[in-house]
Amino acid sequence: MSTEALARLAEERVDHRFKGLPPDADGRTVGELAAQRRNLFTDDFPTPVLALSAERLEHNLALMETYAARHGLAFAPHGKTSMAPQLFHRQIEHGAWGITLAVPHQVRVARAFGIQRVFLANELIDTAALRWIAGELAADPGFRFVCYVDSVRGVELMDSALKGSARPLDVVVELGAGEGARTGVRTESEALAVAGAVSDTGTLRLVGVAGYEGEVPRADPARVRSYLRRLVALAVELDEGGRFGEAEEVIVSAGGSAWFDAVAEVFEEIPGLSLPVLKLLRSGAYVSHDDGHYRRLTPFSRVPEEGALEPAFRLWAQVVSRPTPEQAFVNAGKRDAAYDLDLPTAQVVRRNGVERAATGVTVTGLSDQHAWLRTEPGADVEVGDWIGLGLSHPCTSFDKWQLIPVAEADGTVVDYIRTFF
Repeated sequence: MSTEALARLAEERVDHRFKGLPPDADGRTVGELAAQRRNLFTDDFPTPVLALSAERLEHNLALMETYAARHGLAFAPHGKTSMAPQLFHRQIEHGAWGITLAVPHQVRVARAFGIQRVFLANELIDTAALRWIAGELAADPGFRFVCYVDSVRGVELMDSALKGSARPLDVVVELGAGEGARTGVRTESEALAVAGAVSDTGTLRLVGVAGYEGEVPRADPARVRSYLRRLVALAVELDEGGRFGEAEEVIVSAGGSAWFDAVAEVFEEIPGLSLPVLKLLRSGAYVSHDDGHYRRLTPFSRVPEEGALEPAFRLWAQVVSRPTPEQAFVNAGKRDAAYDLDLPTAQVVRRNGVERAATGVTVTGLSDQHAWLRTEPGADVEVGDWIGLGLSHPCTSFDKWQLIPVAEADGTVVDYIRTFF
């Protein structure tokens, strides 16, 4: 099913739904357009246009594959970053155990493209969604689904929705990262109560513990490691209490994109349990990385001998106005660029086929369809120039583009990534 579904993506017709593509591509299939290997800069791609670097994308996929293997971690990257089934499958080809998702719609997308292992890093109490997932589990013995629980009430609602299901639904107790953090039980006693409630159902099976260290208040290495050690200790306590009796393995899971070095370090300390342990890392933003938030916080910057992720996105926009010597405007704005954490950064200027550094050019703000540029004295920028922008926060870059060209370093477009948000 996954091969057929991916093939159908190549059969989709290009039309007005997809911004940033050549106007004369209308009516062609995505596969036909990819086969033409057009050049991003010379073959009629209009601006703004978002592109993924083919080389950097492959580098990032390979780097996290070797990182996880080196540290004995299973890897279920957070697919909500991209919501791109083509990338899901490339991640699995690079050793991923499965895909992490956040809401039922995302699970439906993953299943439509044949993903066999899904870790839902969220509570799930919606009756319709639970019954749909129960149907998927019943119809496909090879489908593995795991989700969070963090309250007795949530367990009761799940149990009610799943009465009569053919297979129990696997759940992990979510341990919150501290007061003021997001979801998850706040205390170990609450976790034990939730685990007990799961054991009292016939519809749920407790298989582990999980959390998100990125929510640790005032996060620093010591606080993050302290939280992760609480998570490990909870797994040990639940195992000693016999709460994983129906499981085949114990899942201990954490790992956003900012602290996975701490996850690797602490998970190495997990003692032997009564069952095999699946140490599951869930970092997702690595696949494209970025030029802002994660580039500053990446664990590889703290442990450089492990390697380095490379920003794979670049948004190309064109200078459309130069009203003063200190100011210019390009034709990309909030509809095109991530801006929830950091503004884009001006990286290169392209004119007449020649690229140079965007020296003296700074993005100071975004309107709906314009980026505001401050140009310092001597900045060589004129109307018609293309500006290559680096972006922050991949999670809100992918969701603005439904079909993203994958370009080699010389601009040759070799593929198109379809997203589903």
